[in-house]
Amino acid sequence: MIYQNFYIELGNLLYAFAKSDGLISKREWDAVHEAVVKDLVPNEPHTDEYGMDAAYYVEMQFETLQEQDADPQDTFTSFIDYVEEHHTAFDERLRTATVKIAETVAGSFRTEESKEYKLLVKLRHKIQELEKTS
Repeated sequence: MIYQNFYIELGNLLYAFAKSDGLISKREWDAVHEAVVKDLVPNEPHTDEYGMDAAYYVEMQFETLQEQDADPQDTFTSFIDYVEEHHTAFDERLRTATVKIAETVAGSFRTEESKEYKLLVKLRHKIQELEKTS
């Protein structure tokens, strides 16, 4: 797995959560940034050709999608397609980090009817499926 690509796709996923209700709040952007800096960067040994930690690709992708006003369902689907295609490289560390960060960005969803909650259920279900095939 090329880790830059994984982090680009993780940026897609986090954008889907943040944008699912139509707006990206400062709190959601701050949650993405904090997750990258505190949870991903310290645990990511891979860098790009310029020495930048691969985890920062999450933020770069998120910002690009925000500028493009991308469709959150499309970005969610892109992430799911990516992990299905690369499920053998999507190890326990990445699965756990993905769910934890998605939960953080989704924040405290108010009800089970919220769009964030529904996406989180879909994500958890897909992760469970991947765990069975790994």
